[in-house]
Amino acid sequence: MRFNSSNLSLKRRTAVEATDFLRRNDRMAALLPAVERMARLQKDCAHCLPAMFKHCEILAFEDGQLVLSLPTTALAAKLKQQLPKLQETLAQRGWQVRGVKLKVQMTKPSQIKEKMRSLELPPAAVEAFDELSEKLEASAQNSALIEAVKAMVARRRAGGG
Repeated sequence: MRFNSSNLSLKRRTAVEATDFLRRNDRMAALLPAVERMARLQKDCAHCLPAMFKHCEILAFEDGQLVLSLPTTALAAKLKQQLPKLQETLAQRGWQVRGVKLKVQMTKPSQIKEKMRSLELPPAAVEAFDELSEKLEASAQNSALIEAVKAMVARRRAGGG
């Protein structure tokens, strides 16, 4: 979900509805302080390492042990390198984190795959590639390259990236 003001409004409304629901039920109301504490901790973690915490979630925080859920082993490896920074930042914010455990919990790739940025070529570059495709020697070795360059030029001119 992309961030915009309407998403923020929706998130706030949903959060208010959820807390109202919890407050109306005595048993559920007892959970509210723990939920709020975990939300603050998640926010502090995300503030420290925003790029990594887009896809991370806190599973537990008991007796100074923080347990984090990550969607991939690659992200877990990157986060492992940042743990000293995370622990130091959390300590400055009043959290006493003695240790951090990382648990990889695979999700669907479509949920974690970030949108690839498309390469923007200026018109002069597209023109240069077009000229190159015309000037390359028409040989068996170059035929695949010539076709690929011509196809790329056609896509760029059509606006398809």
